[in-house]
Order: sequence, then structure tokens, then C-alpha cells
Amino acid sequence: MNIYCIIPTYNEEAFISLTLESIVTQTYLPKKVVIVNDNSTDGTQNIIDYFSEKHPWITSVYNASENKHLPGSKVIRAFQKGFDSIDNQFDIIIKLDADLILPTNYLERIVEVFQSNPRIGMVGGFAYIEKNGDWILENLTDKDHIRGAFKAYRKECFEEIGGLKPAMGWDTVDELLCRYYNWKIVTLPELKVKHLKPTGAIYDTTARYKQGEAFYTLGYGLTITAIAALKLAIRKGKPLLFIDYVKGFFKAKSKQKTLLVTKDQAKFIRNYRWKKIKSKLI
Repeated sequence: MNIYCIIPTYNEEAFISLTLESIVTQTYLPKKVVIVNDNSTDGTQNIIDYFSEKHPWITSVYNASENKHLPGSKVIRAFQKGFDSIDNQFDIIIKLDADLILPTNYLERIVEVFQSNPRIGMVGGFAYIEKNGDWILENLTDKDHIRGAFKAYRKECFEEIGGLKPAMGWDTVDELLCRYYNWKIVTLPELKVKHLKPTGAIYDTTARYKQGEAFYTLGYGLTITAIAALKLAIRKGKPLLFIDYVKGFFKAKSKQKTLLVTKDQAKFIRNYRWKKIKSKLI
């Protein structure tokens, strides 16, 4: 299966060489890697050029975006810039962050899983972060969720869900739409991805409001939003984030933000979320 990887990157000179080294040493190599330099101001491009010279299947494009980092929209617009530059001769498309170290068999293993069942639409491992010299699970999500840092999609699934949405919550709505269209999602605990920069490390208060906005645009409604907000705030070890998330929900509601999904999809999403909530209470 042909794998294409797209890596949005912004000022990642401290980590991107480790990410690229973990890609070029894979037991199953991708056909193409496109790195989107999202207006970096450090030495990121020099590192990209070094790897491109050694590996012709690694290329880069430049995206002249704003320097301000907001979760969701900036990274996916950069991803789309890379996606627009490729042909359609891929079987698997992977969105990767530029601060990861993949295990050497990562791509080989996900190909095996995709080949095992034509209805598997998404595959991924688990993120680990360094704490006191040990690599521990970055436990921010359920075990059936693939982190946005390393999303792998079967081409047909990617096309049916309409690609990636340039908004906070893109890495949740993709999986919900995947299920809506009856695709399967597979997570592989044995694939331990080292995440060198913990999620949300540079988000400000405005960005935290975006999480609540995401809950609204996913069609969750207030009750599911409150449950999801409390759960996420506790997992992050910052219970007061719950307030920012709920404020973000009401800000989006007052502005009547456009949903990321249709009415039918929103209904499916609420039913799916309630089933998951109830299953954990029984």
C-alpha cells in the first residue's frame, strides 16, 4: 500500500530531525513525505532541506500563515496546503506532527491492519510523554481514540468523511464521521509513539475557549459538553479548565457558530456519546 505523510510544522527545529529520522528508518517506507513549513522563523527549513537532499521522497512546501498558534485551524490549513500539492496515488494518508518519534515498525504495522479488513478506515498507536526520565502514556483520551498527532486514514474513508476540518475538534469529528459512515477505527497499544512536546503546552486562554467551541460545533449539546469538559479537565490535571470549556461552549452558542456536521450527523454523534457514557456507568 502506498503511504503519503503530511507534516505541518512551525518552529520545530528542536524536534523535527528526530521525527524525520524515525520516518527514514521505518521498516516500511512511505512513498512520499510532504513537510509544510508553516511560516517558521527558526532553523526548521534547514533541517528539512538536509533530509530532502538525502531522501528525494521527502519534499516541502511553504505556507505563509500567521505566527499565532491556535489549535485546529492553523495546523489543518497547513495540512491542506500539503495535501493540495500531492497526487492521488496513495492508499493511506497520514497526518503527522513534527515532534514525534515513531517506533521503527509503525508504518509496517498499520499497513498490516489496513490490509486485514477493507472496512478499517483509521489506524493509530498511542502517545507517550517523558516524565522524570520515564515514558508514560499521555492519557488525555479514551483508548479507542487516535491522537491528532498521528492520524492514518484509508483513502476511501478520508474522502467519504470530507477530509479534515480546519477547526478545533477536527481530530474528534473525523472519527465520529468515520463511525457515521460505518468505517472501523483500530488503535494499537503496542505502537508507542514518543510525543516530545506535550499537547496544549503553548495554548493560551483564548485557545482553551476553543475546546468548548469545539464541543458546540460537534453538536454535543450542553449536557454532553459538561460531561466531556469535566472529564478532559480532570485528565489534564487542571479542573478549573472546566470553566473555560463551558464558557467557550456558550460563546459559540451565542454567536451561533456553524456546526462541523449536519443535523443527522449531530443526532448520530449525540446518540453515540450517550451510549458510551451509559456503558461506563453500567
